[in-house]
Amino acid sequence: MIRKILIANRGEIACRIIRTCRQMGVASVAVYSDIDAGAMHVQMADQAVALGGATPAESYLRGDAILAAALSTGADAIHPGYGFLSENPDFADAVAQAGLIFIGPSADAIRAMGLKDAAKALMQTASVPVVPGYHGADQSDATLSAAATEIGYPVLIKAVAGGGGKGMRLVETADDFADALASARAEAASSFGNPDVLVEKYITHPRHIEVQVFGDSHGNVVHLYERDCSLQRRHQKVIEEAPAPGMTDAVRDAMGKAAVEAARAVNYTGAGTVEFIADGSDGLRADGFWFMEMNTRLQVEHPVTEAVLGLDLVDWQIRVASGQPLPLSQDEIQLNGHAFEARLYAEDPATGFLPATGPLDHLQVPGHLRCDSGVRSGDMVSPYYDPMIAKLIAHGPDRATAMARLRAGLAQTQIAGVTTNRGFLVRLLDQKDVASGAVETGLIGAHLDDLTDLPEPNETQRAIAALTFALPEGGAPDAGQTLWAPLEQQITLQDGPVRYRILGPAKAQVLQDTTWSDYIYTTRWAPTEAHAPEIPVLHGDTVTLFGDTTTTRFHRPDPLATQSQDAVTDQIIAPMPGLVRAVFVTPGQSVALGDKLAVLEAMKMEHVLTAGRDARIEQVFVRENDQVEAGAPLIQLEEAPE
Repeated sequence: MIRKILIANRGEIACRIIRTCRQMGVASVAVYSDIDAGAMHVQMADQAVALGGATPAESYLRGDAILAAALSTGADAIHPGYGFLSENPDFADAVAQAGLIFIGPSADAIRAMGLKDAAKALMQTASVPVVPGYHGADQSDATLSAAATEIGYPVLIKAVAGGGGKGMRLVETADDFADALASARAEAASSFGNPDVLVEKYITHPRHIEVQVFGDSHGNVVHLYERDCSLQRRHQKVIEEAPAPGMTDAVRDAMGKAAVEAARAVNYTGAGTVEFIADGSDGLRADGFWFMEMNTRLQVEHPVTEAVLGLDLVDWQIRVASGQPLPLSQDEIQLNGHAFEARLYAEDPATGFLPATGPLDHLQVPGHLRCDSGVRSGDMVSPYYDPMIAKLIAHGPDRATAMARLRAGLAQTQIAGVTTNRGFLVRLLDQKDVASGAVETGLIGAHLDDLTDLPEPNETQRAIAALTFALPEGGAPDAGQTLWAPLEQQITLQDGPVRYRILGPAKAQVLQDTTWSDYIYTTRWAPTEAHAPEIPVLHGDTVTLFGDTTTTRFHRPDPLATQSQDAVTDQIIAPMPGLVRAVFVTPGQSVALGDKLAVLEAMKMEHVLTAGRDARIEQVFVRENDQVEAGAPLIQLEEAPE
């Protein structure tokens, strides 16, 4: 049995693996970058080794340093988690050559499934259904364009390497193919070092359904049923559930058998996921799903499978890597109820889901949810890594109950200091098609405006924020203070002054329009005529109000701080630290409203910066591949000539 595991990862997955190690009596070793020296996974592990640096390339992608750390600490196995080196066959080979156990499939299996075109060709030989498309070696524009025409529009262009939606473009007509191909190739080359693509038929009502598989070194392969991951934004999963809504026994049996055959085709060992695209236009059918790719690692959404099966998949991984047979046979694996997982991110849905960085001043999750997280109150969300704060998982006897528990938990979750997608997730669960199970991959995009549109702060919220600033502990000042305190006082918020007066212990009035409205304090400030749903949290010079589907912030501006808005009106600045991936303009060039100016890559995502009005480029301060800090000037605009 494996005795000590080095975890070649960080954040919530590292913490999650450490918890299972503790339960199994297995020692754990963490690795960390300079940024993560005080991180949760470092403090949880039995030992920790510094890798140095800040970026992944300087730390968590340094396979040689990770191997050295494993050998120096006496670890006999390495668990790669997901992301980073988890699907790097060269690293898996290096681990084996160092005499250590790689907790995952063989390097050969990773290679076989690592390129989408080769994987699909292999699946065809294994009689696994594959989406009609072109997966050939000829990458000429003419060949790919001809293939698209033969397949029939709409088509998807996909990078043969990598995933996560990078290098993927939907093409509706032949006129758009050339531009989409060039864009997909460029992104694929930048993200994966491989510009090759494949072309396949686009399913108009697609559902993303994946099957968890497990194999051991004794020739056993089982599936652990399916997960529905159709709720996606930009091909990034947002909410997952198990089992898939609308799944029938016949389709589940066919999909499970196909997934097992896919795993057997590469002699798969350990945990893996076979991803299928299904046609949801007329319900799920046994002849209406096709292989997309296989992820040769543990998935982010594995907790929903654990919830409905009552299993610990990391425990299974460790046992299989130790040479033990699978703990259960296929007939012994039984579904129990329904589960959902929501990915809670530091990002702003109102600004195109721009990742957020900064301190987590306050983090509170209700106890009825499983919370997989790698951060705590007081931690920082760094610009160098994925901005996930937590995965929240709810289980119930049926879909409606599990969904209600997740929604209630999200509504009660409090995060202050950084902007998050919490309210967006609650509104998504409230969306009628999601509630009924009529999910497909385009649902979020089709309803994005409704899901991200937020009301302006109202007078009641402003009053509660002002009183929280004025009397943060609730109630009136002590008697000594009230002798000299003015009857009427004022607090200035970022959007203007709020006038209030103290009437006695735990009672105040706030001037709203021309009327003094009564507010009382029980467990928090609220108007007397109705209990306010918002829960205020004071942190520094900010009060954050947590409503059911909203998070509203009020700041107290520093009266000594001044800023000339006119000086920055014509300047495009970096919204966060990142890498300049592309610059599309040069000095003297005229641009129109909405024109692309540059692309900034941050937190594993690309963000297109556009012109906010018609203008002319006065100056460009950066070049491609420049690393910039938040607030750095990128491009200066000037008035367009008449």
